[in-house]
Amino acid sequence: MKIIFLGATHEVTGSCYYLEGAGKKFLVDCGMEQGPNYYENEEIPVAPGDLDFVLLTHAHMDHSGNLPALYAKGFQGPIYATDATCNLCDIMLRDSAHIQLFEAEWRNRKARRQGKAEFVPAYTMEDALGVLKNFVECPYEKEIHPAEGIRVRFVDAGHLLGSSSIEVKITEEGEEKTIVFSGDIGNLNQPLIRDPQYLHHADYVVMESTYGDRSHGERPDYVTLLADVIQETFDRGGNLVIPSFAVGRTQEMLYFIRQIKEEKRIYGHEGFKVYVDSPLANEATNIFAEHTYDCYDEEALGLIHKGINPLSFPGLKTSITSDDSKAINFDEDCKVIISASGMCDAGRIKHHLKHNLWNEKNTILFVGYQAVGTLGRALLEGATDIKLFGESVHVAAHILQMPGISGHADVNGLLDWVRAFEEKPLKVFVTHGEDSVTEIFANRLKEELGYDAMAPFSGTIYDLKNDMCLYEAKGVKIEHTSSSPKTTKAAEAFQKLLSLGHRLISVIRKNEGSPNKDLARFSREIQSLCDKWDRNDI
Repeated sequence: MKIIFLGATHEVTGSCYYLEGAGKKFLVDCGMEQGPNYYENEEIPVAPGDLDFVLLTHAHMDHSGNLPALYAKGFQGPIYATDATCNLCDIMLRDSAHIQLFEAEWRNRKARRQGKAEFVPAYTMEDALGVLKNFVECPYEKEIHPAEGIRVRFVDAGHLLGSSSIEVKITEEGEEKTIVFSGDIGNLNQPLIRDPQYLHHADYVVMESTYGDRSHGERPDYVTLLADVIQETFDRGGNLVIPSFAVGRTQEMLYFIRQIKEEKRIYGHEGFKVYVDSPLANEATNIFAEHTYDCYDEEALGLIHKGINPLSFPGLKTSITSDDSKAINFDEDCKVIISASGMCDAGRIKHHLKHNLWNEKNTILFVGYQAVGTLGRALLEGATDIKLFGESVHVAAHILQMPGISGHADVNGLLDWVRAFEEKPLKVFVTHGEDSVTEIFANRLKEELGYDAMAPFSGTIYDLKNDMCLYEAKGVKIEHTSSSPKTTKAAEAFQKLLSLGHRLISVIRKNEGSPNKDLARFSREIQSLCDKWDRNDI
């Protein structure tokens, strides 16, 4: 019974944990690295085809984004997640595959002109559609049994629609251990979704530390702040453009604007229009509406019971096609435009910036974190001119940021979550935080709560049955991330074939003890396949 830490160790993205127990091999999360990658991550220690199943905390790409790549390499097992997480992954993984295909085409056009090797995306749309068939919807709080000797429960983490902490109970040789994975712990009093639910018993805890070194401070009055920005912008005769993450943040903005409209907080522009220009955001909003009773908080449910849709209001317009999107900028009325991506590095938001940045009447309002190196960060830091689609655009619009909005608990929320355990866990593993933050938070757990805590690096192996570290990895920093070679399509196809070979071995082992007749037929089929492809002329 052991755990190997693979991703989101001393880093904020790429969550992935490998476990063995009760004779099974499985993952908790299989996330994509996003932004700068500072440390080398260990690979999954078995062939993907040998994994029995995956448990998924929530739909964000840094937790789910590599599942299609896992499928492409031979994984065929079930993926257990909450109902809402399954629904969100259905749109988000397809969107991710589309983005990767688009990026690969763009890179390869440049590569061909420069005589460089072909860029191969991590996975295709076929891989995304394939893995989505393996998702298994699980309700909150109901215990499931993915394998004999393993029991699993999903508990609302309050971070995103459908997000969960996962309680895993493994029984091996008559001894049971409970491992709790926090997932991303939500901020208190977020609109729409419930506050995080606490767990009370665990032998081991794997917890995030995104804001493990700081507090969000006093919660602002978002409705008043947003109403003030809308009023001031419209009084100037301008548009309010909000770059927003399609899933979660966009729905929060709609929730706030509905209240602003209901309470008639905008004077002189009462019938103003709000455009949501993001197909992904529009699909996500529909999914939010489908999960009112399993995910919404009491305030949002109160509106539902009154017959009020918390995410809709007069003047709301959704943009689906590219022609719909282009038409927005020919509407001369003052309006709010909500579009993705939230950091302005891709998507339709770039077109709206091109049409609005140069006009001093307009406002660009950022409502989420802007990473270093993104266009959004450059605008917040005072860029006076930027390039969009090869054209220089002067920045004259008002650039503002709404403070304090976060889907993550701050350090106080994290401490409240871990304090809820009625007995001290044997060990707390601190992950999913910036390099120094993981160490700071682990030390705080030791000094303030008396917990045995550590911040493991990728590759660390821990024996859960005997409570001992089998191997403590050291962080290996990546020196030249930009010069990493890209595989060719042929090499990628061969690696996929090799992974399927490992899966075939796994299938053969699982058929031990089958009737002789079935085994003989299986042998003939494999022999025929080998005879067909065992060619001496290649």
